[in-house]
Formats: sequence, C-alpha cells, structure tokens
Amino acid sequence: MKKDRPILLIAIIILSIFGVIMIYSASYVWAEYKFNDPYKYLKTQGLFLIIGYIIMYIVSKFNYHKYKKKANIIFGICLILLILVLIPGIGSIRNGSRSWFGIGSLGIQPSEFTKLGLIIFVSKYLSNNQKEIRDIKKGVLPIFGVLLLVFALIMLQPDFGTGIVIVMTIVVLLFISGVKMNFFIKLGLIGLLGIAALILIAPYRIKRIVSFLNPWTDPLGSGFQIIQSLYAIGPGGLLGLGFGNSIQKHFYLPEPQTDFIFSIISEEFGFMGVLIVSFLFITIIVEGFKIAMKCEDLFGKYLAFGIVFGLAFQTLLNLMVVVGLIPVTGVTLPFLSYGGSSLLITLCSMGILLNIKKNN
Repeated sequence: MKKDRPILLIAIIILSIFGVIMIYSASYVWAEYKFNDPYKYLKTQGLFLIIGYIIMYIVSKFNYHKYKKKANIIFGICLILLILVLIPGIGSIRNGSRSWFGIGSLGIQPSEFTKLGLIIFVSKYLSNNQKEIRDIKKGVLPIFGVLLLVFALIMLQPDFGTGIVIVMTIVVLLFISGVKMNFFIKLGLIGLLGIAALILIAPYRIKRIVSFLNPWTDPLGSGFQIIQSLYAIGPGGLLGLGFGNSIQKHFYLPEPQTDFIFSIISEEFGFMGVLIVSFLFITIIVEGFKIAMKCEDLFGKYLAFGIVFGLAFQTLLNLMVVVGLIPVTGVTLPFLSYGGSSLLITLCSMGILLNIKKNN
C-alpha cells in the first residue's frame, strides 16, 4: 500500500509559521510606536496560531459528515452574528466598517465565520437537491436568495471584499453542481450592474477606482496605499533587502501587517521569496482540489471545493490588489495577514479538508 504523504499539512504549517514571522517583521516599527511593544502583533498572532493548530487538529479528527446534520444550525448562528454586529454598542467600528465584536484589544469578525458556515449550508443543499438544481426556480433561486441575504448583511457593515469572495465561491459551487450556463450569463450581467451601483452610492469606492486607474492623481490620499505597495515591491529584486530590512514599513505603507503584507515579503525576500510563497499557496490549492475530486460523497465534494475555491479567490484578490491589478478591496491574505478570526477559520477549514481526505 502506497504511503500517504502529508504534503498539504506540511505546506499549511510552513506558510502559517512564516506568516507569524513576517507579521513581526512588518509590524514591529508600528507596534513599538503605537503600543510601546514591538512584539505586540507577534504575540497576539502567535497565540491565535497555537489555538488555530489545536482547532485544526480537533477538526481533522471530527467526521465531516456530522456538519451536514448541523448545517442549518451553523448557518443560523452565522446569520445571527451578522445581524448582531450591525447593532451599535454590540458591533465595533474599525477602519470604517462595523464588522467586529470587540473583546478588549482583540476583535472577532463574524463575516469570516460566515464564509465557512455558508459553504457548509450550500454543500448540504446541493447534495440533497441534485435533481432539482437544474430547475432555476425550484433549485437555484432559493439558495441564491440566501446568498443575497448574506451579501446584503455584509455590505451593511460594509465589507465589499469579503462579500465578493463569498459570492464568487458560491457561484462556482452552483456551476459545479450543474446549473445551466445561461443562468450565469444573466447573473454576470446583473452582477456587473449591481457592482456599478454599489460603487456609485459609496464615494470612497469611486476614489478607489480612480486611484486604481491612476494612483498619482491623489498620491497622498486614495492612491497612497497602492503607490507605497509598489515602492515596496520594486526594490526587492531577486533576493530582497533581507529579513527585517524593509523601508516601507517605517510609516510609509499603512499597517503593513494586514492587507499589504505581501508587499513587505516581496521587499525583504525579493522574487525568490514571492516564488516560494506562491508555490506554497499553489500546493495547498492543488492538494485541496485532489481531495475534492477523490471524495466519493457529494456533500464532502462540494464542501472541499467550496473551501478550496474560497481560499483561492481570497488569495488571488489580495495579490491582485497588492500589485495594482484591481482596486483595494480590504481582503486579507490567508495564513499571512494579521487577523485572528481569519487565521482561525482558515486553519479550521484546513482541518475539515484533512478529515475529508482521511475518510475518502
């Protein structure tokens, strides 16, 4: 019998540990200035990483079929949290969005939990309604209505980036399940109109579009982040400036430990560092696809595909923002960006993938 190699687990561990190390490198200047403690972000993310590993281990031993029985409850809890976070006094405003439950200096972001909760719910629905899914009215519209509800609640925060990742993930799951192509063509046209409307009703989104097209029109305002990101990537060269030697993290690139951490990686480790990190992401995504393809039951297959596509879309969106291919979305980079909620849910999702692999 061929011995199973833990390629997925190894890639997850390497990438997540490297993420914590890079969070320290990217944040210690800002952390010392703001908290008088250069290790502030390192200690917090390190704690979340340890908790995340424990969660991933427990989840990897928990039979994924049980999520199908509890899918409605899991999704219901996620909806309640999305509603509660919008209530002043319960939800906290950070960076202009009411997306957090504040617990001291820490924050819990319910939209991160909703990503996984919705994937579990939709996977159950699709596996139970395989025949009906070809009927747009009976099979597709109910789940599409749920998706619109979730998107609307997230946009009220507002959190456009997370909303887009969720929509793209569920749309791909519907496509895999066999929904007719005509539906997606119509959906794409409606989606473009909807995105245009969302941009027009929010002035800050218009500024992001303008700064994306030409960041130099407002180099000290809406174009500042992308310009500083490109300034970080440019000097990296082949091997980078060396660990800890980033210039842009010295109050040029705002909070570099979050959405733009990939810029600091590029600056300090150069093209080779970018290549290695990209290889690790590709390894996780490819191994995830293999698990999904080999899964024998529909629920596990949809669940695995949903987790992998969600990870892939989020990674791709973040990298495209960092290099200036699309406007700033506020989407974090999985495993690497600072953020406890994101790291915990990502590692929990990886635990589910490992369990699907184990049981198929």
